[in-house]
Amino acid sequence: MAQVFHRSANTIARASIIGVVVVVSVLLWAALEVQRSPYATYQNVAQAQPVPFSHQHHVGGDGIDCRYCHTSVENSSFAGIPPTKTCMNCHSQIWTNAPMLEPVRESYRTGQSLIWTRVNDLPDFVYFDHSIHINKGVGCASCHGPVDKMPLTYAANSLQMEWCLNCHRAPEKFLRPRDQVFNMRYEPPSSQNKVKLDDGSVFTDQIALGNELKHRYNIRSIEGITSCSTCHR
Repeated sequence: MAQVFHRSANTIARASIIGVVVVVSVLLWAALEVQRSPYATYQNVAQAQPVPFSHQHHVGGDGIDCRYCHTSVENSSFAGIPPTKTCMNCHSQIWTNAPMLEPVRESYRTGQSLIWTRVNDLPDFVYFDHSIHINKGVGCASCHGPVDKMPLTYAANSLQMEWCLNCHRAPEKFLRPRDQVFNMRYEPPSSQNKVKLDDGSVFTDQIALGNELKHRYNIRSIEGITSCSTCHR
C-alpha cells in the first residue's frame, strides 16, 4: 500500500503543536500584561472631573486635613465625598467668580450634586472598609499615594488583588502609629528618623515598629487577613 503521508508529516505535526502552545502562551501573557497595565487599571492616569480639583493646592498648599472633606473615613467603609456645602464654606468667600468653579456654585444654588468620577474604584465583588484600615494604622498615602502633590487626582496604585496581598502578607512593612495615619509627610523609622509612640517607645526600624503595632492594634494572623472571605463576602 502506498504511503499516505510524507515522512515530513510527523515533523510538521510536532512543529504545529509546539507553535500552537507558544502562540496560546504568548496571548495569555499579553492578556495578563494588558490587564495589569494602566490601560485597564488607569493607574497614574488623571480622570476627567466636573471641576479640576487640586489636592496639591488644598492639601499640600493650604494644609487642609483629609477628614475635613472625607468626613466618614474613620468610622465608615466609605471615605465619603464632600457635599457642595463643604466647598462653599471657603468658596463663598474666595474665588467667588472663578469660571472653573461655576459648576460648584450651580450645584449649591440648585441642590443638584456634582457627579464626580471615582478614581480609586474597586469591583463590586470586593469588600473594603476604610475605617478598619485607618484604625489598624494604614496611612492614607499607603494606598492613595502622594495625594498632597497631585494637581489632578489619579490612582497611585493598581488596586489589584496581588497589590492588596502584598500588604496583607506582610503588614509590618506598612503600619504606622494611628496619630500619623493622616500625615502625608510621614516617613518610616530609620537610623536618621526615629519614630516615637505615645508610651515613649522609640523605633529606628520599620519591621520592629510594624511588629509592635501588629500586637497593639490586634492585627489578625496572616492566614486570617489573606483568607478569601476577608475581601470576598
